[in-house]
Order: sequence, then structure tokens, then C-alpha cells
Amino acid sequence: MLERATRTIGIAGLLLAAYFVLNVGLRLALPHSLELDEAEQSFFSQYLLAGYGPQPPFYNWMQYAVVSVTGMSIGALIVPKNILLFLCYFFYGLAGREALKDQALAAVGMLALITLPQVSYMAQQDLTHTTALLFASSLFLYGFFRTLDRPGIGSYLLLGLATGIGLISKYNFALMPAVALIAILPDAEWRRRALDWRMLIAIAVVLIIVLPHAIWLQGNLEFASSDTLVKMAAGNEPAGIVRIGKGILAFVVAILAFAALPIAIFAAAFRRDFVLMLSSGNRWTGMMERMMLASLAGILLIVLFTGSTTVRERWLDPFLLVLPIYFLAKMKAAGLDLSAGLRRFRPVVPVLMACVLVALGFRVVGAGLIGTYSRPNVPIADLAREMTRQAEPALVIASDTYVAGNMRLQLPHVPVVIPDFPVAGIPAYTTAGGPVLIVWRGKKTATAADAVMPERFSSALTAAGIAPQEIGALSLPYYFGRQGDNFALGYAWVRPGAR
Repeated sequence: MLERATRTIGIAGLLLAAYFVLNVGLRLALPHSLELDEAEQSFFSQYLLAGYGPQPPFYNWMQYAVVSVTGMSIGALIVPKNILLFLCYFFYGLAGREALKDQALAAVGMLALITLPQVSYMAQQDLTHTTALLFASSLFLYGFFRTLDRPGIGSYLLLGLATGIGLISKYNFALMPAVALIAILPDAEWRRRALDWRMLIAIAVVLIIVLPHAIWLQGNLEFASSDTLVKMAAGNEPAGIVRIGKGILAFVVAILAFAALPIAIFAAAFRRDFVLMLSSGNRWTGMMERMMLASLAGILLIVLFTGSTTVRERWLDPFLLVLPIYFLAKMKAAGLDLSAGLRRFRPVVPVLMACVLVALGFRVVGAGLIGTYSRPNVPIADLAREMTRQAEPALVIASDTYVAGNMRLQLPHVPVVIPDFPVAGIPAYTTAGGPVLIVWRGKKTATAADAVMPERFSSALTAAGIAPQEIGALSLPYYFGRQGDNFALGYAWVRPGAR
């Protein structure tokens, strides 16, 4: 029986490995124009900093380490992300093994993560910091469940490592250890785990990991929270019962959007067993229920306190990630024969994997048919080649991180900066040691971009007494696009000493 269970886990692991290899291959086969988060990582990978902006730095640090070793390439951006996602599934399977006490069910739980759209599709489409959060959440669940079941120094070290990584992956992870503590309070044996002296080891690990960013955050709190506050802002909605109602409705819709697909798939696969499980449970399912309810209550309080009318499904990632394990634990607690349901469930996994791969590919290669372009359709490589046909710049100054990251990918040996990062103001043109290329987004039309330099660049050049030698614009067709649908960039060449 043990041999069969081990073989089941091995097959599940191989299936996942093949799936992520296919994801890497698909992304490498598609145009190498970057998604928004990919471009951000491409740009930030030039710098090792304690903080980069509204997002914590774990993914940036990982990306910096990879690029420092391999150099900048599309593979350096794609492969680490898929490894992180694979590890998310892997540690989720280990967490399931601790809670379910059944290696075969743990393998099913590991594969069942594919039923969560935020994990299977959205993370592959673009998200980077959320990918780190998913990895940290799975690692935390494993460390937490292992500490409850098999407390030891290794378990507490793992719990501290996961908590530290989570805190510097996404700020909303901070709620995770709090709800975990709330969830174990009613259980006397588990409550003692929180009072164990080895918890000090976990806390020490957390402090070591988060301290550099915490010091930076202390002086940059407004900057770090600005993006989140903008996303949660209620806009022009007046305060009152209407705004509260819209916030609660958005909260409920986000929960349904997150959980609807896994509930539907489990219900279709396990049928009557899925209904019978609702009245069953044990200490593990009770603990997971308290975790989910406490976290959702915390998010609802934040929504009401901030007056937000926007709740995004990915904000729920660390708190509802446990759903597949929870469903399996409930059915096992009911003492049901799950063999028929498992037979129906297993073929769903490769089908969902195929659907994700097809959807990721079609959104790019089918963009001309549907008339909606994703960022890989942008002809950045052709635009960069045309702009630098006569010379390679010594420095690129870009209007934003999207343009900057794409230019860095196309010109990996050329430093790329944007205004006000990493230091305030436009970099000194005279210290570039060669020609400087300034690049900005053109008008969103099918015609050539307006070849007028943005005021923040032109005024900086005027103040420095430097005249651009060439100002131009390029407008090229989208990859796989309709005739006449173009993307435009404006550019200017500046040479040190030119007056």
C-alpha cells in the first residue's frame, strides 16, 4: 500500500514537472515582449535594494540573484517563476500529507491546486509577487501543519522561514500567521505549540529575513502603501450605506470567483460524497475552517474600515489556498469510499492543464481574431532594433518600468533607468560615456507616434543645456495583429556635449 501511494505521488510530481516545462516552452515560443510584471522584474533586476516600491522585495531579490548569474534573457525571467510555482504545488502536497495522513490523497490535493484559477491561470499569465505569495503560503501551510503534528526544531525553523518569506512577498500575508494562531486556540494540545520555547527560533528566523526591508519600510511607508490604497480607493463613491454595501458585495463576489470552480469540480467528481461531507469533520477540518473564517473576517473588516468598493480575488490567495486539502479532509473524516470520485477527478487535472496552456497561447496568437492585444503582442523587439539600427546606446532612459524592462531585455548589456529611480531626477547625460537613447510610449493609435518629447525629458535637457540630436517615432504592427493595428514608441538620441 505504501509503495503504491509513493508511486502515486511520484506520478503526480512528474505530471506537474512536465506541465511546467510545457509552460516554459510555450512562453519561449511566444514573442518575447514582456508582460507588465515581467518588465518590472527585468528593470529592477539591475539593482539590489531593501525596497523597490509598493511591493515587498522577495521576488525582486530572487530575480536579481538569477540575472546576476545567468544574465538577462527571457529564460531568466520565465524559468525561476515556473520553478517557484512548481514548489508551490510540491509544498502544498506535503502540507496535505500532514493533514490528511494519506499519501495518495495528498497527491490528489497537490494536483487539485490546478482547479484554483488564481494559481493555475492568473499566475502563469503575468503575476510575479503573487507567485511568490502562493509559494510562501504553501510553504507556510506545510510548516504550520508539520509543527502541529510533529513539533521539532526543524518544524519551527520551517515555520519561521515560510513566515519571513511570506512577509516580504506580499503585505497581505501578515494576516496569515495571525489567523493560524486564532485557529489553534480552541485546541489545548495545539495551543501549547504556540507557547513552546522553540517558537523563539521561528521568530528569530522571521526577524532575520524581514529586517532589511523593515528598516527600509519604516522610512518609506507612504510610498510602499500608495499603490494598495489607490487600488482599494472607493473613487467618487460617497461614504455611507451604499459604499458599504458595494464593498460587501465586491467581497462576496471575490470569494465566489475564487472558490466557484474548485467547488464545481469537486462536486461533479465526488457527487453524493461531496454533499455528505458537509456534516462531517475532525480537528484538522475545524482548524482549517477557523483559519478561513478568521482571514475572511479580517479582510471584510479592512474593506469596511477603508471604505473600499474593490476586492480582487488574488487578495484571497493565501487564505483560501487550503480549500482542496479541506475538501479532501472533510470527505475522509466522513469515512467515505472515495475511489469512484477519485477516478472521475484524476482525468480533470490534465484537461485543466491543457486548457490553461491553450488559453495562454490563444490570447497571443489569436489576438487578431478577437481584437484584444496582450503585451506579448507588442512588437518591442522590432521597435528596439529599428531605433538602434545606427548605433547602440550607452544608456537608455525610459518613461516607465514597462518600457524600461522591455528595453533592458532587448539591450541586456546597456543600463536602463527611469526618471526618479533609482535616484531622484534624470541621470547625468554627460557621465553616460556615449550616446543616450530616451524612449517613451507613443499615442495609442494605428498611426505613427507623435514625435514630441514629453515635457519632463525636454525640460531636463533644457536645464542641462543639452539639445537632442534626433527626435523620432516608430509605429509597427502588433504581432499576430490585424492590419492597421499598431503600437508606437517615441524616441530621442542625445549625445554628451551636444549643445
